Amino acid sequence: MFNVTRRNFVRTISALAASPLLAAASTEAEPRLDIHQHTRYGPKRRSDQELVAHQAYHRVTTTVLQAGEGWMLSELGDNASCTALQADYPDRFVRFACADPAESRALDVLRGNFKRGAIGFGELKFHVAVDSPEMHRVYKLAEEMGVPLLIHFQHETYNTGIERLEGVLKEYPKVNFIAHAQTWWGNIGADLNPLMLYPKGSVKPGGLSDRLLADYPNIYGDLAGASGLNAITRDPDFARGFIERHRRKLIWGSDCDCLDGKGTSGSDGFCLAERSLAALSKLVSSHAVFRQITYENGAALLRLNSR
Repeated sequence: MFNVTRRNFVRTISALAASPLLAAASTEAEPRLDIHQHTRYGPKRRSDQELVAHQAYHRVTTTVLQAGEGWMLSELGDNASCTALQADYPDRFVRFACADPAESRALDVLRGNFKRGAIGFGELKFHVAVDSPEMHRVYKLAEEMGVPLLIHFQHETYNTGIERLEGVLKEYPKVNFIAHAQTWWGNIGADLNPLMLYPKGSVKPGGLSDRLLADYPNIYGDLAGASGLNAITRDPDFARGFIERHRRKLIWGSDCDCLDGKGTSGSDGFCLAERSLAALSKLVSSHAVFRQITYENGAALLRLNSR
């Protein structure tokens, strides 16, 4: 079967105009949380000031910086760059810490960054199995530190073996997992071909991700990126029910690398933040649900209002 790539997906998805609900939300002075952004991101290695402007354009009041390590540094910024940006704008940014779990120093890096202010671990996007000994070390540290983890699931590439994630959730009930990326969002449907990273068309109910969100209180869905956008736009009728069922478990994020919030020089050809906010506003049942997903769920999970 043809493997739909990220590039093919973003070239073919139709533009979504902002709804009246989004327009109303955008003009109100209320908080908005982006759970997934990066420093030095994208083909142009976006500057800190461009990132600050991008977030301000979309009225994001708090941004969670997801750091990179190892191979990821060819695409985005490291723990130090996230720390520096947070120091410059402490009222706008918080940060997660990243380390390659396959390296012996990983726990020292994560523990040190936690002591210096990181409030979670992520983005964890490495060539390991989700239930590997390396990842179990990270889960145990997250349990000890009392922080969530954001994990990128991509078939046979990053955090493989998503079908075994349920066992991990059972083993670490006190750890909050934030699931992200193609294989997580493809599994909202029960008939996923795992090689199809951006599946199209109607969703067959009964998918793994749908069930895990319903059955386990310690798993959340990060709507960021092209994969999150694809999940809520490929079958709007399914998406409305999915969002309503999991309105307390979904967290909005952008994972957008454009320079200005309008799509300039981004790898997708448009601004993911702009398009995902517009799509979400059309699918939610009320502005209260929109606010839940774009602020309240993430703020509660990260205990932002108690910091």
